Amino acid sequence: MGPGVRTAEPQRPGPIYNRIAGQSIERIAALSDGIFAVAMTLLVLDLRVPAAGTAGLAHALAGLAPHLLVYLMSFMTLGIFWVGQQTQLNHLAQADRNLAWIHLGFLFAVTLMPFSTGLIGSFIAARLALLAYWVNILLPGIALFAAWRYATRAGLISPDAPAGIGRAVERRIVIAQALYAAGAALCAISTYWSLGFMVLVQINYVLAPRIFGLDRL
Repeated sequence: MGPGVRTAEPQRPGPIYNRIAGQSIERIAALSDGIFAVAMTLLVLDLRVPAAGTAGLAHALAGLAPHLLVYLMSFMTLGIFWVGQQTQLNHLAQADRNLAWIHLGFLFAVTLMPFSTGLIGSFIAARLALLAYWVNILLPGIALFAAWRYATRAGLISPDAPAGIGRAVERRIVIAQALYAAGAALCAISTYWSLGFMVLVQINYVLAPRIFGLDRL
């Protein structure tokens, strides 16, 4: 090689890797589907067949009521979050490393749902258990909000996304979390009031009834 000719220096792998990592929306969605499927399945493991004779079966089944209630709540909660995440992913042009890790944080909170469900099912009258369950709802909500806000600022939203979808997504998350927080605050009166209010919130988001403008929440 002649004098004065400089060879190209190899580029540092770090910045290049960070630019190309985590770009597949399909892989994020596939991982999410698997984790949601496992988490939803683990919820039912807290419902055990009563070890009772025929005479005491009715009483034993009544004792399962708290576990059945929180199982239904948690299944709806995970369903609502799954729909919310899929809605976001469906309107992204691509992902990046930072967005992928935000969604991994979201999925981390999802994996905790079977634990918090078992906790509130076993200690349904305990305010601390109710607050732990609420925090488990709050964390994935924060992660979804952060994911959408980051995707918007990073220019990852698909150009084909409907106009106003950004405001609609963020508004839905904020209102839902505000309602859950109001429900959690009711534990100062009774944890049963809290759970009842949260169930109504979830039913509203599952059914989206076209009455009193509830479908717009």
